[in-house]
Amino acid sequence: QVQLVESGGGLVQAGGSLRLSCAASGRTFSNYAMGWFRQAPGKEREFVAAINWSGRSTYYADSVKGRFTISRDNAKNTVYLQMNSLKPEDTAVYSCAAGTIGYGRTSYYTKLGSYDYWGQGTQVTVSS
Repeated sequence: QVQLVESGGGLVQAGGSLRLSCAASGRTFSNYAMGWFRQAPGKEREFVAAINWSGRSTYYADSVKGRFTISRDNAKNTVYLQMNSLKPEDTAVYSCAAGTIGYGRTSYYTKLGSYDYWGQGTQVTVSS
């Protein structure tokens, strides 16, 4: 089992920045790919960003590319999501997730079903 706890959400004005953190405990953190997903009211959960076990490969949704950066610190069992130039449409509950994704399966990083463990989520609200 892997337990995931997100933090860092809050209320920010459009154009501002937030950094989300996701602390993992349980099994070896570096064994897992990590992803961030978000769900806005009335919408389905969607992929935001993902990172492979080593941190060398990252993946982003087109809507956040160039504004968000995912990173991880395996020594601290933590994955981060730096969010800059925030827009009102970024308002959502952000959740981190952990999964084992095989080498070369790059398309799997964006899929909800690739992740086995999920955090409870943290609210991000961007005011206009």
